[in-house]
Amino acid sequence: MIRRLVLSLITLVFCQLAVAAETLESGGQYQLASGDVVRIQVYGEPDLSFDEIRLNDAGTFTYPFVGQINAKGKTPNQIEDLIANKLKDGYLRDPKVTVAVVTYREFYISGEVQKPGGYPYQPGLTLQRAIALAGGLTERASTKRVTIMRGSGETRQGDKATLDTAILPGDTITIEQGFF
Repeated sequence: MIRRLVLSLITLVFCQLAVAAETLESGGQYQLASGDVVRIQVYGEPDLSFDEIRLNDAGTFTYPFVGQINAKGKTPNQIEDLIANKLKDGYLRDPKVTVAVVTYREFYISGEVQKPGGYPYQPGLTLQRAIALAGGLTERASTKRVTIMRGSGETRQGDKATLDTAILPGDTITIEQGFF
């Protein structure tokens, strides 16, 4: 009995560490940007609930009674609070708003891969999986000459970019030619 309890606690600790590591790798909670699709639900208000709202090129969208909302760089929780506060201002007493990402913006991969282009982001995506989605490497590809340009403007090159490097929505990956 005690052994099971100890094993359960150890498993719980490792699960929490894994979630914390993933959160740290992605820079904290997900920040919305152009191309993301969100679901907005207001409890008990079907006219204010939407299954899919795509953020435009400026990272904004229009919402009833609120108008234009700038979601770029904000988390889904921040958008929930923003909409709830605006709806409280003369429309609803205590709105319960939830915002969830339905479709993440694409990441892009170019250079020495079989099928360069934009691909849908999937949570937990690594460089290795991104290369696989692009059909694999060409015979001239270098696994050491890889550049990842983050949507935030940060760049990872060569020795910093390994096959286990996390890929984030909006990233641009370039696989260069090897010399041999």
